Amino acid sequence: MTSLRRINSRAKAEINTGFGINAADYGGRFVNKDGSPNIEKRGVNLLERISWYHTMLQLSRTKFFLIILLFYILINFVFAGGYCIIGLEHLNGVSANSSGLDKFGQAYFFSAQTFTTVGYGHISPSGFLTSMLSSFEALTGLLSFALATGLLYGRFSKPKAYIQFSKNALLAPYKDGIALMMRIAPYKNNSLTDAEAKITVGMAVEENGKMVNKFFTLGLEFDKVNALSLSWTLVHPINEDSPFYKFSIDDFKNTIGEIIVYIKAFDDMFSNTVVTRSSYTFKEIIPGAKFVMMYYRNGENNKTVLDLAKLGTYTPADISYAFTEDKNVVNG
Repeated sequence: MTSLRRINSRAKAEINTGFGINAADYGGRFVNKDGSPNIEKRGVNLLERISWYHTMLQLSRTKFFLIILLFYILINFVFAGGYCIIGLEHLNGVSANSSGLDKFGQAYFFSAQTFTTVGYGHISPSGFLTSMLSSFEALTGLLSFALATGLLYGRFSKPKAYIQFSKNALLAPYKDGIALMMRIAPYKNNSLTDAEAKITVGMAVEENGKMVNKFFTLGLEFDKVNALSLSWTLVHPINEDSPFYKFSIDDFKNTIGEIIVYIKAFDDMFSNTVVTRSSYTFKEIIPGAKFVMMYYRNGENNKTVLDLAKLGTYTPADISYAFTEDKNVVNG
């Protein structure tokens, strides 16, 4: 927590951020590290508050294919159980001399063949109930595979920014003072142009004896780049226009705050705008550090290497000069 007096009076607070101002009503951070809102919705049932389409598109590749596989296995168990309840004697081709487990296995694989509409013909249904169940299963299989194909296409065709954020933000040397810095870099072979960055800081401050959330836009050294093919260090100079003007290191440590980073760029492959976001709490700010250069020329001097493993790598840096009275940039 910090007093409103500690915030630079020249910094104008935002009122249209979409976040509430009552600090007592908020728990944890505003935005998760992956960019999703840190919100738990209640008051409606699960089916109404979750978009399954969005959920399936946002799942990791491993979880997505695992769910598809589990659904395929379980749905065939259900239909195989249905054939067993009706009676396996109504499945022509099931060996009468087989054990119970072997008969169920034959019913299961008949179900899989029907569900996928392969129909090898070794086993066939007889009787009204078995034929009706197999017909319904074939229809269910067609609809299920159409849905799975649509989801798979949606995952491949959905434009994504494919931008990584550094794990920490830094208080680093900048000209004669210091600046708040964080770094981003594209990690796929997509091409992003006209990239824009906007950074908002939210802080819990004391105002008239009550803790409230105050939000400020942080000015950047550059808020736009023509092409985002290498790393981009977002630099917020801490000067007379910054809400952090005259903040000390202890102020950063003792204030409940969060820095929310929004990135927007144009993907020329999809001819579409992509957006991503992340955030840094004040506890994730490293004072007295600077980022290590993460790109360099290769051995043949004919290509630039972007080492993504160094995205969040930093080294110690002296910022003590910024805490002197005459500098008056960050006065401790």
